[in-house]
Amino acid sequence: MVLADLPTARHRDITSAAAHYIAGVLDRETMVEIIESLAEVAAFKPGDRVKTLRGSVRGVVVRIAADGRAVWRIDGGGELIALPEDLLPE
Repeated sequence: MVLADLPTARHRDITSAAAHYIAGVLDRETMVEIIESLAEVAAFKPGDRVKTLRGSVRGVVVRIAADGRAVWRIDGGGELIALPEDLLPE
């Protein structure tokens, strides 16, 4: 029930981590680390380093838009806008 309020993308990744642990692909420590990081409430401020849920893109939060979305500059240039739930602290 604790995870029921999470966004779909985070819930899917937590389920995947647990399934990989059960299958023997992940050790317990790694699984717990993944689940804890995905279960954290996202509250970013300008200057925070962030990455996507999959970790494929990293960058720095530039500002928080009026609607609560994070505007962030990706490493190497360019800006993206994302819901805080779709980002992880780096």
